[in-house]
Amino acid sequence: MSSAPRPDSPPLSSRLEVPTLILWAIIHGGWIMLTLASAKIPTPLLAALGGWILAWHGSFQHEAIHGHPTPWRRVNDALASAPLSLWLPYPLYRRTHLAHHATHDLTSPEHDPESRYLPPSASRWARVSAFAGSTLAGRLLLGPPIEIATFLVREARSLASPRAAAARRIWATHLALVAVVLAWLHFACGLSLGRYLLCFVYPGAALSLIRSFAEHRAHRLHDRRVAVVENAPVLGLLFLNNNLHAAHHDSPGTPWYRLPGRYVRERARLLSSNGGLVYDGYGEIFRRYLLTPHDHADHGKALETSS
Repeated sequence: MSSAPRPDSPPLSSRLEVPTLILWAIIHGGWIMLTLASAKIPTPLLAALGGWILAWHGSFQHEAIHGHPTPWRRVNDALASAPLSLWLPYPLYRRTHLAHHATHDLTSPEHDPESRYLPPSASRWARVSAFAGSTLAGRLLLGPPIEIATFLVREARSLASPRAAAARRIWATHLALVAVVLAWLHFACGLSLGRYLLCFVYPGAALSLIRSFAEHRAHRLHDRRVAVVENAPVLGLLFLNNNLHAAHHDSPGTPWYRLPGRYVRERARLLSSNGGLVYDGYGEIFRRYLLTPHDHADHGKALETSS
């Protein structure tokens, strides 16, 4: 495995990927059926199903970013563009995620836009947020509102810049699509925004944060910053095998349904390269980090204590 930069534009599929297209239909069809039937579904069950669908949708968007399921980027982007989460414009997710893959310095807050570590200059709010999400329990309970609020505040500030014309166009398109989603929820489903946030957006974000919680760890050696979670049949399906994260970083163009086979073939090399940063299922992550911080929030201190 190497932490060398990947191309800005990931390699596209040479043909249509039927499993991923079927998955797209299941996700979007499931969302339509759930929202239409929401009035008849008890809130706890709706939250479980709605959270799964939204987290699954985020996993599909991740596949689209990496050039799946068709040979055409515009088609992939169109398939992934429905703003079911309401708060995250797909083009911004795409841009930051490709930058994450392109950096030489994963986990560094100065170079990795998806880093959850803090630079020395971090604000008090950033430090409070990092502390609140340092354990898995905190990440699940407080992570979704903190993540969403922090992102929206940062975007609102950046949109005021005279050089933010492209970002303003992205947000204008996103808000127009959000209006369509909200119209569907209100007029077709009778589903209030509050219940949608409670039963779809919040649990969907929380489930996605389980995946990102321990997939990277600061280390003095760059190749030892990408983890693997083995033996995760249920959450592995939800995350489209992105729990095999070292394999994904090693070959980001490999589609989700081929990643397990690639990991089995390359397991010895990948784990040798990442220093054996592997977990035995998400149960191990819950046992180790439910109430214990995953790492130092400060990137410099985390590097100092890495071994």
